[in-house]
Amino acid sequence: PTDSLAIVSLGDLGESKFCDHNDDNPSELFAGTTQCHELAASYLNSFGVPYEVVGGNHDLEGIDEFDTDEANLELFLRAHNKPAPHFIRYIADKTILVGLTSTVFRDAKYTSHEVTIDQEQIDWFEHTLQTHPASEGWKVFVFTHAPPNGSGLRVLQENHVVNGCCWLNHSNEAQCSKFIELVREHRCIKAWFSGHFHLGQDYQDSITFPTVDPQEGPYPNRGSCVFAQTSVMRSGTSRDGRQQSRVIRGNAQGFEICTVDHAEGGSLRIDATITYTDCNHEVGVYSHDDIAKKGDQFFKVYAPCAGDEYHPPDENLVSYDANGELHIDTPIDYDSVAWWYMACGRVLGLLNGMMIEYDRSTLAPLGLVVGADELIGKRIAVVDSGIEENCVVDFETEGMEGADCTGSVGDEREQAIMLVNDQGGVVVIQPNEDGSYWRKIVRNKMIRQKEKRREDAGKAYAKRFLVEQQQQQAQSWMYSPPTAAAVNEEDVEVDVVSSWGPYISTQGTAKRTGVSGLTAPARR
Repeated sequence: PTDSLAIVSLGDLGESKFCDHNDDNPSELFAGTTQCHELAASYLNSFGVPYEVVGGNHDLEGIDEFDTDEANLELFLRAHNKPAPHFIRYIADKTILVGLTSTVFRDAKYTSHEVTIDQEQIDWFEHTLQTHPASEGWKVFVFTHAPPNGSGLRVLQENHVVNGCCWLNHSNEAQCSKFIELVREHRCIKAWFSGHFHLGQDYQDSITFPTVDPQEGPYPNRGSCVFAQTSVMRSGTSRDGRQQSRVIRGNAQGFEICTVDHAEGGSLRIDATITYTDCNHEVGVYSHDDIAKKGDQFFKVYAPCAGDEYHPPDENLVSYDANGELHIDTPIDYDSVAWWYMACGRVLGLLNGMMIEYDRSTLAPLGLVVGADELIGKRIAVVDSGIEENCVVDFETEGMEGADCTGSVGDEREQAIMLVNDQGGVVVIQPNEDGSYWRKIVRNKMIRQKEKRREDAGKAYAKRFLVEQQQQQAQSWMYSPPTAAAVNEEDVEVDVVSSWGPYISTQGTAKRTGVSGLTAPARR
């Protein structure tokens, strides 16, 4: 019967590029448009079983058609016959499917490609979990476009991590942590499916289990929930060549997670079998090892392991010396791997020549602190920087009188992170105002488009200015030199530099943090 079958789309229903869909506006992106969602709805309806959809980071990208996120969201809901951004579907006895939709694009505080679940949906989700408890036998399967922090799934270090759009509500520390906290609290959550990374399902870390054999490693603290990465169907949107979907098959003992391989004629493969041991626990078993393809190593990402009462931390944890200082004296290169705790509890580490901040609870990567352009070849030191017992009040520097003596009893131990070069030059890495270190240096797409238009206006002005200058010089000659040629703007090369403070590019991907000629080698 169809009430025990359903399709769930994890969003991003159209490409973020022009797809020959609008002759009147050849620069319009297809993603998020009325055409996009009506076409997707027609396709999803064609399976002949009920379907649900959760919105991803591209589903409100109809920026030429809609002025606001609210208007774009209204179209999304109407096209897919959704009464609300979230959904709940009863699929079997005491078993429900629950989905949450990203509702922010134009109004994103940072990158528009962060998957943001609004507070109203979060409150609804928590209430749904409270009213469907594991103690009464309820089983909840959750669907979102991006995974929550703490899922343990494979991620893209060079893309989603450095740009702060890996996890649900990534840039909001409290909301970002909320989802894994709910998973740990509510054992009714049995599985959580997500996409976003455009990575395939052939790796074992495309599925993570709530428990592991103690002989294999520390307890992962993921409640009673299995997390599963879902790939893409079309080759043009895949990052690793996989074209795959998921099939979930329930049974009396638990459920199976399978792969449909669209590149292999729709062949079906069992990836993992999950068995309920009681209302609060389940055990998962992988059905196969990693299925490797050339280039897959690129996608593997190191994550620190803090250990537990039975296991020590991994060998890359750096400890403080007897003086309370931390030193990494070997110059950093792309192969350097290390991590450490700050006194405040924040966790920083090194990977691929970059300094990364990790979540203090899950040790999931949060974002870029220092780019390879600024870090490679430097050494690292972490030293105390707090108030000394006998501080000296500064009366000389205007505006800083007594600054060295600020603070109060009970303040946490202050520290300074320093990058040190061979000449003794030091760059101090300051935290953000909220105490975090990772740099939120990608603005949303609407702001970046305005910046790009200003750059284009600057280039056009510079070209016009240079052409006028050269024309005036030519007119000042008594006669035209034999080598003189007609000057036009198309032939003029100009150099336009923008000033953003910490922002160094209009691009949607930020991998550099260095200030050219100051903390990193000079470049133009």
